[in-house]
Amino acid sequence: MSKNLLQRLITSSILLFLLFFIIFSHQYIFILSILTLGFIICVETNKMISKILKNTHSKKSNFNFLILNLLTFCYVFFVFCIFSYEIYSSESAVFFFYLISICFFTDIGGYAFGKIIGGRKLSKISPNKTVSGTIGSFISSIIPLIFFLQFNYINLELNINNIIFCLLISLISQLGDLFISFLKRKAKIKDTGNLLPGHGGILDRVDGIIFAVPFSYFLLKLI
Repeated sequence: MSKNLLQRLITSSILLFLLFFIIFSHQYIFILSILTLGFIICVETNKMISKILKNTHSKKSNFNFLILNLLTFCYVFFVFCIFSYEIYSSESAVFFFYLISICFFTDIGGYAFGKIIGGRKLSKISPNKTVSGTIGSFISSIIPLIFFLQFNYINLELNINNIIFCLLISLISQLGDLFISFLKRKAKIKDTGNLLPGHGGILDRVDGIIFAVPFSYFLLKLI
């Protein structure tokens, strides 16, 4: 096992335990944590947008900077944060943890399969991502379903609907990851920050989650 993969696994495990504490503690702690997370995401996005506009030498950079940051703020706080709370309060804390676990395993599975198997590159947007990593992400996204089936806290069954749910969440999570990778490539940076060993910034770690959570909200309304 490579040093980076081990570091990534350790960091992910610590984050999952931290997330477990936040989700299953008092409701106000969850709200405060989500808002804090949103603030950090906005700060890291702000720096990335600044570098993108600087690299493009836009004549309307100040206006574009303001609009893009406003859009980021609206999405993070009025879409991601609100839908996170809606799922947390309407579906239960356990289900929210299950949902985030799918995203976590999608990320770890993609990284592990990509590093171990390697092979054909997925896209020029993110040169480190491989087809094998994508397949690994989809496979790994089923692990939380299998794990949570052992408990009766949420109503889950091993059926096609729940498998498709995991795969769709994994897909959106991967697309979110690719989108942020595209922005980082435009900004000519490797990571959005350095708060998390093996991951970079907070946005590097939750790039798929911030898109998967709102998507899951609408998906739950349909099923």
